[in-house]
Amino acid sequence: MHFLLPPLLYLAAALVIFLSSSVQTGLAIAGIPIALLGIFITIYHSRLFARIGTNIITFKPPEKLVQSGLFQFTRNPMYLGFSLSLVGLALSFSSAIAWIVTTMFIVVSDRWYIRVEEEQMQKTFGEAYERYRAMTPRWLGIRKKAEQNTAEPKSP
Repeated sequence: MHFLLPPLLYLAAALVIFLSSSVQTGLAIAGIPIALLGIFITIYHSRLFARIGTNIITFKPPEKLVQSGLFQFTRNPMYLGFSLSLVGLALSFSSAIAWIVTTMFIVVSDRWYIRVEEEQMQKTFGEAYERYRAMTPRWLGIRKKAEQNTAEPKSP
């Protein structure tokens, strides 16, 4: 299923939400900014890949270990952006189908796309990726400080 790239799955999920639900006016006020923030995050980081000159296609080998932008706080800002966008849509449309589709997208991203990418990153970048992975959460959080050797020297 290498033909089903993350942006295509995202567009399919968004289309299902649009076609199966109607906007809930009160919740749209909260949902629209979240959806727009998610789209901004995804586009910004896809352009970052283009500026750096590295591969963005999920099933192709990675070329560079990107650690700038939101990559400092999440190993997957583009998936985070897609997911935030769908959460915003689910809030705006407020239907069971919207939440089911959003949840399915997040699970597929986490269990399939991200796992494939992490395996490729490990094979390509080895120790450098392991250090990055140990410090940076998969989805979102506070970046951990690099571990320092705190062991006391042994007495002679």
